[in-house]
Amino acid sequence: MTNGEWSLPAVLDVVTEAVPDREMLVWSTVRRTYAEVADRSRRLAAFLRQRGLGARRERFELARWECGQSPVALVLPNCPEYLEAMIGAYRARAVPFNVNHHYRPGEVAALLGGIRAEAVVYRRALGPLLADRAGLGDCLLLDIDDGSGVAPLPGSTPYEEAIATATGVDDLPVPSPDDLHMVCTGGTTGAPKGVLWRQADALVGAMSGGEGATRADIAAVARAGTGVWFATPPLMHGTAQWTAFAGITKGATVVLHDDTGPFDARTILEIAQRERVNIMTIVGDAYARPLVDELRARHYDLTSLASLGSGGAATSPGIRQALLDLLPQVAFSDGYGASESGPIAFASSTSATTQGRFMLAPRSAVLAADRSRFLRPGDEEIGWLARTGRVPLGYLHDPERTRRTFPIVAGQRVAVPGDRARYASDSQIVMLGRDSMVINTGGEKVFVEEVEEALRLHPDVVDALVVGRPSDRFGEEVVALVQLRPGAELSPLEVREFAAGSVARFKAPRAVLVCDRIRRHATGKPDYRWARQAALDATPAAGTARR
Repeated sequence: MTNGEWSLPAVLDVVTEAVPDREMLVWSTVRRTYAEVADRSRRLAAFLRQRGLGARRERFELARWECGQSPVALVLPNCPEYLEAMIGAYRARAVPFNVNHHYRPGEVAALLGGIRAEAVVYRRALGPLLADRAGLGDCLLLDIDDGSGVAPLPGSTPYEEAIATATGVDDLPVPSPDDLHMVCTGGTTGAPKGVLWRQADALVGAMSGGEGATRADIAAVARAGTGVWFATPPLMHGTAQWTAFAGITKGATVVLHDDTGPFDARTILEIAQRERVNIMTIVGDAYARPLVDELRARHYDLTSLASLGSGGAATSPGIRQALLDLLPQVAFSDGYGASESGPIAFASSTSATTQGRFMLAPRSAVLAADRSRFLRPGDEEIGWLARTGRVPLGYLHDPERTRRTFPIVAGQRVAVPGDRARYASDSQIVMLGRDSMVINTGGEKVFVEEVEEALRLHPDVVDALVVGRPSDRFGEEVVALVQLRPGAELSPLEVREFAAGSVARFKAPRAVLVCDRIRRHATGKPDYRWARQAALDATPAAGTARR
């Protein structure tokens, strides 16, 4: 701890000292205690240090967009080694970062080259993603034997061998609260960007750590226990990492599942039942709808489950209510945030009865459109969602975007991830969505997420995405892609009229494409590139088309 701030390894050392024999990580048949993970992560740190990885320059010497530490790529699905490797890299004063294992080899190479990775930890089955050596350079390679039969890459060191043979475990550097936590995010569009957080800021701003917590505070929370936490999204998603670290920095047992296949509601619920999970996180309707269907089809003993949180994508009111009906003992909350900000707003099961309305999280605000001042309840202007205080430093290697996304307003460092919002009459806020996803139709601005939520209110609509496409008459026209319940039939006019019941008519879709399945990324986030192409490929006239 320095000046009342903590690095992540320092917090975990206090927790481990308090509850060394408590299970920290559970995955499949693997169960590891806090003491075991501490030992293994220290050994991994020693191995990385032996190979020359660590801190090159201290934070005070660097600009906000610079990284003075060795980046370590994690090309892994959910597994205990994911969190173990993160902690080991932190202990070595290196910087782990997430790599989407659904990328193509060229995309992985571009990301590793852009971040300037110095090491890669990968599961052997994912080794072919590293076939494009252009992004690897002289990277240190560590492979995890996953039983797939895929041979390790030439020159790669087995992960378990690195841990077993490491020396210098007692001579590790002391991590600093200024050391970095990096999240690579592509958002819903664009190339991945490395978001740089100080660990001390990430701990408080994204991982629910206590401001000014003392050693005694941390140890007391750990000894009291915070139960069993289940982060169901992939750990390559920043929100899942934050859930996991929020748990383990409080002494919780964190449960993971194998995410190499499609999301399987039955597997998720079976794990939650078996492990007596207390807190679970999901990603919007993409996870919630199949969970609702499975809960209706089979009985699960989930009496231990007290809290269900959703983030990363919207949960429609009907699905939220269905979860509450099926799990009456559960407190449900919808979180709204970004890798660039951490949590900004939330809607609890009791406060989220009005479409699109959220409460601001602490240190969050609505910033004026010109970013000159903070709006107040009663202001009718559409502004930017923002967060102050414990926010990221910037984007790696990108000074221009850093200044734009993390400006200084009224003397405060502010994160403005690009979401639009306005105050409602009751001082809650109405979420309008990403500014990059605005459709300009006939001179009117349409925020696609607002229309998507209106469409998902229909009982026969399983999922929906909204995009714009060129129009001779309007410049752009609103196109809805909808996935219907099996056996349901809706005409384009019925869909348009239903949407117009809760949003202005100019926002209602002028074309409707019925799809067998709405495509989403593994994180549950919408695949807008696919949606745009589908809209362009369909006939210009309003109607339905199967894709």
